[in-house]
Amino acid sequence: MKGNDFMAWVLRSPFHRMLSNGMMLITITGRKSGKTFTTPVGYYEENGALWVLTSRDRTWWKNLQGGAKVDLLLKRKPVQGFADTDLDENSVEARMAEYLRHVPQAAKPMKVRIENGKPNPRDVANIAKDRLFVKIKLLE
Repeated sequence: MKGNDFMAWVLRSPFHRMLSNGMMLITITGRKSGKTFTTPVGYYEENGALWVLTSRDRTWWKNLQGGAKVDLLLKRKPVQGFADTDLDENSVEARMAEYLRHVPQAAKPMKVRIENGKPNPRDVANIAKDRLFVKIKLLE
């Protein structure tokens, strides 16, 4: 069982509480193929939206450019959302500080130094070039 398969299994299982406060499953429909695929993603919640940080070299997010409906397994409950991408480097850079406030353990693996309780601006600028955020608003 690969890493993503294991994460998906845990998130679908009664053991999901170990990960559910920061991980969920997102199911996306390919724009060209029409096929659906599901992947585990990390998220944090702010102002009624779920925010997902991902790498630009991944491909799943490209199906969300311009906005698209997504299915989520959030805390083991199926919900729907509307997702869109934020690719603007300045915007990503600004949101990174908020992300690191919610997920401080992510700073070290991303090589972002924390100085006086705040992320180093140069480190954040460097990492923002390779990242983007997906904003998901839950549908009622």
